[in-house]
Amino acid sequence: MQLSELIKKDPVIERVAKAEEVIWFNPGLRCRDAAFEGISLTMADIDDAEARLRRFAPFIMLCFPETAGNGGIIESPLTEVEHMRQRLNGHGGIGGRLLLKRDSDLAIAGSVKARGGIYEILKHTEEIALEKGLLSGYDDDYAKLAGDECRRVFSQYTVQVGSTGNLGLSIGIMSAAVGYKVIVHMSADAKQWKKELLRSKGVKVVEYKSDYSEAVKRGRELSDADPMSYFVDDENSVALFLGYAVAAKRLKAQLEDMGIEIDENRPLIAYIPCGVGGAPGGIAFGLRLLFGDDAHVFFVEPTQAPCMLLGMASGLNNKICVQDVGLTGLTHADGLAVGRPSGFVGGVMKTLLAGEMTVEDYKLYDYMRALLDTEGIFIEPSSCAAFEGPMKLCSREGEEYIRRHGLEDKMQNAIHIPWATGGRLVPEEIRKEYMSTYLK
Repeated sequence: MQLSELIKKDPVIERVAKAEEVIWFNPGLRCRDAAFEGISLTMADIDDAEARLRRFAPFIMLCFPETAGNGGIIESPLTEVEHMRQRLNGHGGIGGRLLLKRDSDLAIAGSVKARGGIYEILKHTEEIALEKGLLSGYDDDYAKLAGDECRRVFSQYTVQVGSTGNLGLSIGIMSAAVGYKVIVHMSADAKQWKKELLRSKGVKVVEYKSDYSEAVKRGRELSDADPMSYFVDDENSVALFLGYAVAAKRLKAQLEDMGIEIDENRPLIAYIPCGVGGAPGGIAFGLRLLFGDDAHVFFVEPTQAPCMLLGMASGLNNKICVQDVGLTGLTHADGLAVGRPSGFVGGVMKTLLAGEMTVEDYKLYDYMRALLDTEGIFIEPSSCAAFEGPMKLCSREGEEYIRRHGLEDKMQNAIHIPWATGGRLVPEEIRKEYMSTYLK
């Protein structure tokens, strides 16, 4: 489809193609009941995923002792960042409260991928364990899976995945802990330190000079050719999606612990950095299921790699990539450096997602320094895209959405949640390099 035809579908695409920062409101957004009509996944699926993670908690504690304090449950803090809100308010007017969901601090993998990625590996492991008689049933002691006999069984199997970095870390670290052979296909955007960390865990890393989509394609082909290999498909995996969705239930409990009840007078507005779409899509799905029309979820993408925005605005989903409209797909936000979105996620988000924002790379480093300066919290540049969300929604550009949804007199009560997607495992020398990076 020609660019002129795409622009007729949605004029925002013209600005997207020029790599301009935009805010896009999803015309397909529906109220809760209508939004979920065509979606087969339900709260029962999220409950099932949560139960599986609890069954594996004893195993996780054995393999990763740092999780013992939380009973083997991998969860991140929800932290109010009032000083950051005040800093951002020097450039705009963010009312309500600003709470940072710190998936940047998740145990084991140090990113949001510790949710879906680790969950999918555990689900796959459970299936093999039940089939091979390593577990007698769901009520068995899953800690036994860490034993040498079980590891010998798992070592006959291979796990493969394509990644720009963080998904590869979560899949690689957990798969190696279970005992699988692991191959991670890394795109050119992946950081060297992430490749080295994986190799230190015994993971085979295959490097590509091309982008994420090519790494996924090659990884899938090689895995399909091996009957003992399992491919984690970031573009189409329901298991990944549901692993991420569990975050919504955990967040609801954290809000309740803080005395915060989300309702029509106190909306929840989440801003999630987006690459191929799996992690933000799963979280958005869970948030809309739990909070209904009181949850407003926005994705944030780099100006050179807004693949989900382009897919949804054009209606073409994964049938279009950012290079088709003249963008490079290159960005300092390595975890978001994806040219083609997940068609599966785009289809689910059609009626659930409030909208999207794009952000220039230089702001990522500015937000990163501001957060460290005001709150003493470090997150990696990709994560910092989330802070562009409240800035745009609470600016003149966002007034249309606020007015359309009757939020004018509710924004002072709003709970804004930028979702920090990675950062804990970033080496100190790389953090220093990031801190001294100025792009504009």
